[in-house]
Amino acid sequence: MFNTIDNYLEALKNEMQSCDTALTQDALADAREHLFLALEDARGKDPEINEVETLQSIIAEYGTPEETASAYREIERRTTPSFKQEKKTQSLIGRVFGVYTDPRTWGSILFMFISFITGIIYFTWVITGLSLSIPLMILIFGVPFAILFLLSVQGLGLLEGRLVEALLGVRMPRRRFFTQPGLKWLDRLKALVSDRHTWLSMLYMLLQLPLGILYFTLNVTVVSVSLALIASPVIQKFTNIAVINLDNGPVFLPYWGLLLMAFGGFCLLTVGMHLARAIGWLHGRYAKWMLVNLPDESAR
Repeated sequence: MFNTIDNYLEALKNEMQSCDTALTQDALADAREHLFLALEDARGKDPEINEVETLQSIIAEYGTPEETASAYREIERRTTPSFKQEKKTQSLIGRVFGVYTDPRTWGSILFMFISFITGIIYFTWVITGLSLSIPLMILIFGVPFAILFLLSVQGLGLLEGRLVEALLGVRMPRRRFFTQPGLKWLDRLKALVSDRHTWLSMLYMLLQLPLGILYFTLNVTVVSVSLALIASPVIQKFTNIAVINLDNGPVFLPYWGLLLMAFGGFCLLTVGMHLARAIGWLHGRYAKWMLVNLPDESAR
């Protein structure tokens, strides 16, 4: 028997301890929203209701924690991130060169390029929002402005999570946090400020700028140098332009030297692809730790 919504949510969280934390967060958000709105609707129809009994009937219709957890596990089994792949046993050659056919590699490379743009947007938004929210608090519209800004931070965090899941194959939250309607402005602001998810999302957005610059620079450098080395035989043979220029003039390499440079460029590109995939894996785990919010639990 659950006397309050929080009791039900605690039981549901315990039932989903073995599940992915992002899935657990989605289940808790959905359950909180459904139970709260159903109870508020019942109160609106009859203010004299017995809330405990009404909550029991709502739970009976919604499902026990065991039933709810089982339903979410089944849904999760049927829906996995686009680029998530099961580990397969491969030969050494397959592990080395299979990176070119691994969608996780291309998803990571695309994410690293996009991070340069999103990092600038996130950083600008957070700095602008903070610089305006704090001084405007002395004015009558300062509190609503601060609330809207903090809500937008949580919304951008959810959007970033969907991008991480789509491109890096890491399960991220798919439901927004339920905010209780009818709260006064100051109570809502207090709830947002005391929510660690707000500040972790904000920190993540600030760090995306230096990370985005690093990712973009690394990608462009590795790809451009690799392709230049690979194309060196064609450049020298058909354009008669030396691929190496020293202080005392251009150096025209023999054909075997050009082939060696091309092979070196291919090796560099292969290493760069593995590095990109590894960075994508690491960033996915880092994003999950920052953007998944389960109190008293570490992100899995």
